[in-house]
Amino acid sequence: MNLDELSAETRRRVGAWLALWAGTVLLLVLIGGATRLTESGLSITEWKPVTGVLPPLDRAAWEAEFARYRQIPEYQQLNTGMSLAQFQTIYLWEFTHRLWARLVGLALAVPLLYFAWRREVRGPLAWRIGAILLLTGLQGAMGWYMVKSGLTVRTDVSQYRLAAHLALALVVYSLAVWTAAELLGFRYRNAGAPEDGAGAGLRRRTGWFAGFVFLTIVSGAFVAGLDAGRAWNTFPLMGGRVVPPGYASLSPWYLNAFENVAAVQFHHRLLGMTVALLAVLLWRASRGVPMPGWSRASFSALGLLALLQLGLGITTLLLRVPVVMGVLHQLGAVLVLTAALLALSALQTTNGRRTSPAVVDRGAARPISSP
Repeated sequence: MNLDELSAETRRRVGAWLALWAGTVLLLVLIGGATRLTESGLSITEWKPVTGVLPPLDRAAWEAEFARYRQIPEYQQLNTGMSLAQFQTIYLWEFTHRLWARLVGLALAVPLLYFAWRREVRGPLAWRIGAILLLTGLQGAMGWYMVKSGLTVRTDVSQYRLAAHLALALVVYSLAVWTAAELLGFRYRNAGAPEDGAGAGLRRRTGWFAGFVFLTIVSGAFVAGLDAGRAWNTFPLMGGRVVPPGYASLSPWYLNAFENVAAVQFHHRLLGMTVALLAVLLWRASRGVPMPGWSRASFSALGLLALLQLGLGITTLLLRVPVVMGVLHQLGAVLVLTAALLALSALQTTNGRRTSPAVVDRGAARPISSP
């Protein structure tokens, strides 16, 4: 089924559902970020997809969970002497993270079955949403694979697995946002017309920019995984230098990008500042392309959000990454990615064809011919 074959009511209902569901994924990402910042992720040492929906219900159950936690290196090397009350605090962070992840999966699976039963979602759209559901399940498995890396030898999780976990979450989120935007978005006139050079160039740059934002967010996972945000808490210099001391201390050289605290933070700084610069340049380029109000507003929002995100990042660094600021910084990053995806979506046409963004008609189920 082509998306344009859906009725306006179905497009609205399914699109609104996916947009709301994308919000639940965003909240899951933020809870995961808080779990990492509070160092709570290793507090639950077993993966019980079904029976794990309930927390310990009495003191004996809490003591059993605490006993399992005391067997792992994080407790033995970092948290020796932790009280049961302190353990309950970090346990509930991780429990909330896992419980919300389960609810996110159900919030996609159950409505999908309902819409499929009513034959409102079928064909390619059903396959696309089904793929999002599959990736959501894989995301849960990836989360446990990440946790396992910190249960035997390490005192924290692998930064590589943390980055993979976040990257997969962003893929799921981006697919949901993109599909919702297609279902709820604008439709262009003259869908079969030749491309306008300025519009096509802006579309390509916006696509590349969205990919660059994705890369920048994933680089932040390496910062979080290595606790690199709590080192070099000055700006713009690091240790009084532009390039920090020890930048290339590891061998082979490429390991510095993933395992060297100084290099990882330095690269994230550069990427974040580049995102802000590119967003402003993209906004400026959009002013030279004829487009309707929604499309233009999406580029303005993108530039503004990127600048705010840069300010949040600097503030978070200078304050040594308090939990609230760290979560806000993560929220800002995902909002910049969202704005980039919506800006790119605003430059698309019906049936996957591209054209000049000169004139659009909002909410129409099919392309409208020019007068």
